Order: sequence, then structure tokens, then C-alpha cells
Amino acid sequence: MGTEHTNMYDVVFAALMECDPATKVASVASLRADFQRNVAPAVISVPVPGRPLKPLLVTPNELTKRSMNSDEGRAALLHAIAHIEFNAINLALDAVYRFRDMPDAYYADWLQVAREESLHFTLLRQHLQSLGYDYGDFPAHNGLWEMAVKTESDVLVRMGLVPRILEARGLDATPPIRAKLAGAGDSKACEILDIILRDEIGHVQIGNRWFHWCCEQRGLEPIPTFVRLLREHEAPAIRGALNYPARRQAGFSEDELMLIESLKA
Repeated sequence: MGTEHTNMYDVVFAALMECDPATKVASVASLRADFQRNVAPAVISVPVPGRPLKPLLVTPNELTKRSMNSDEGRAALLHAIAHIEFNAINLALDAVYRFRDMPDAYYADWLQVAREESLHFTLLRQHLQSLGYDYGDFPAHNGLWEMAVKTESDVLVRMGLVPRILEARGLDATPPIRAKLAGAGDSKACEILDIILRDEIGHVQIGNRWFHWCCEQRGLEPIPTFVRLLREHEAPAIRGALNYPARRQAGFSEDELMLIESLKA
């Protein structure tokens, strides 16, 4: 398919709205940053992206905690991570589709993120299947996409809050989750989490880069702007120990890390 006839936004929108996980992943694999970018008159609102009928979406308080000492318990944990990665595919696609007139490098970055999130989801789903389960077998929550809707009006807000708050929480949470799975003897899950952590550092770095780029373009100071966004958009509270080495690799400055530490619940 020639790039001269293909509108990137149309192709990305089709992948974003695809409901079948395997088809969505295959669609993402074919996306390229060199598609022609014909800007449509308006962006179609995407309150709900394409997703399968299952998993059942519930509030975080309704999720059942299961012991790591059973296959079902490990599967429930892996399912929760797979659901995060599935939502992350949609978040990356939405970042491409929704925000127009950004530099070419922005679209290349977020298409790369979408491909890597697709890999993460696929690896987790395959491991779930090896345990006798599949994506959709456990309930899940929709917090990641709810923040996407909250931040849909401005790329500065999206870059400031989704990668730098929600995705960065994954940098903090992954090592202790890996330790639990290692203690349960699940070496395959540990290998997958190592891949995810490596790639997620890059994803948060991309969010940091474009947040600071947006601030520079608008003549804004990043740290006061970040604080304002946290308050105005009621971002989720930051809890637990920060993964300082990973966050530094992802581009957080020492001043930003001190700020985030001070804001922890």
C-alpha cells in the first residue's frame, strides 16, 4: 500500500477501534511513521476504543486479590498486567490519532510505543495461555483509559500526566511484582517483566521528552506546569517507593523526583 494514498490517521483509527486483541496487535505491527498525514477537519471523539467483550470492567476495589502460591493467583496478576498493556496500546494509538500538527518524530515515537506495548501484551497473553487461562478470564479496571479521556483536549496535558504519572508508576511497581513472581518460581513471567521494564523506561522517556517540548513551545516552566496539571485534572495519587534508577533513565530530573516524592500519598 503506497504511502501517497494512505492517510496515517485513518489507519491508526482503524487499529484503535479494532475489538479483537489479536487483530489489533497485527494491525499495530503494520503501522509506519511515514504514512501521509492528511489532517481531517475534526478528530472523532473516542470515549471507548475497540476492546473485546471480556474482561468485565469493574472498579479497582472490586478486583479480587489472589495468592501467588497458586496458578490461578499468578494468572490473575499476569492478567492485570496484560490488561494494562492492552490499554497502553490504545493510549499510544490515541496519542497519534488525536493530536495533530506535531513534529514527525512525535508520531514515530508513539507508533514505536504502540508496537512495543503490542509485544508486551502478546507475551503476557501467551504465558497466560500456557497456564490454562486467557485474556478476559478475570475482571479488570479501566483507570488508564479514563485518564486518556480526561486528557484528550491537549497534548501537553496528555504528555504531562499519562506517561509521567500512570506509566511511570509501572517503573516503580515492576520490581516488587517481579520479586513475587520469582518467589513463586515463574521464571518466564520474570523474563517478560524484564522486557517490559526495559521498554517502559523508553516510553516514559518519550512522554518526558514531549512534555518538555510542549512546555518549551508555550514558554512554560515544566515543574510549575506539572503541579498545575496534577491539581486541575485530579491525577491519581502517587504511592509506594519510587524506582529512582529507572525514573532517572526515563529522563526525570532530580528536581522533578524531589517534587514527586513530596506529592506521594
